[in-house]
Amino acid sequence: MTDKHIEKWDTLEKRKVDNFKIFDLSWIRRRHPNLGKEGEFVVLDSQLWVNIIPVTKDKKVVLIEQYRQGTDEITLEVPGGLVESGEDAREAGERECREETGYEGIGKAMLLGENSPNPAFLNNKCFSYVWLDCELKFKQKLDRHEDIKVMEVPINEIKKMIMDGRIRHSLVLTAFFFYSLKYGL
Repeated sequence: MTDKHIEKWDTLEKRKVDNFKIFDLSWIRRRHPNLGKEGEFVVLDSQLWVNIIPVTKDKKVVLIEQYRQGTDEITLEVPGGLVESGEDAREAGERECREETGYEGIGKAMLLGENSPNPAFLNNKCFSYVWLDCELKFKQKLDRHEDIKVMEVPINEIKKMIMDGRIRHSLVLTAFFFYSLKYGL
C-alpha cells in the first residue's frame, strides 16, 4: 500500500443532453487538479431511489414478482422505486410498499443503509428500509405499466433464493445484505 492521496476532479463544464423520464443525461468536462488530465464523462442525474423489505408478524418477507424491461425477464424483488421530489425517502418506501403490495407495517420503517448504485456514471443514492409486522391492509395501487404478483416467503428461505439466483436484482441484494448485517438471515 502507498500513501497516495486521491483528489476530487474539478468540474469545468456540465451540459445537459436530454431528459429521459427517470434520469437526465449530462456530459461533464472535468480536470484532475494535480495531473492536469481533462476528459468528458457521461453522468446520469437521477432522483433518489428507495426499496423496502416488508416483514410480516410471522417472519415472512413480502416479495414482488414483475417483468423488467431492461433485462426482458421476470424478477423477484422487494417493493421500491423513485423518491418523488420533496418526499422523504422513508415515506417513499412506505408508499411504494402500500402501492405495490397493499401491505403496511406497524410504526415507521427503519433505515437499514444507503448505497450508491453505480458511482461510475450515476449520481444518486438508494436507501434500503425494513418495515416490521406488516399485514395486508389495502388493494394494490399500481402504476400504468406495472403488473405485480405479491407473495410471502419465510425469511429463512431468502438466503437460498439469493444463492440459487431467484433473487438477483443488485439493489434488492444490497437491501438484504444490510438486513443480514442487522438481523442475520
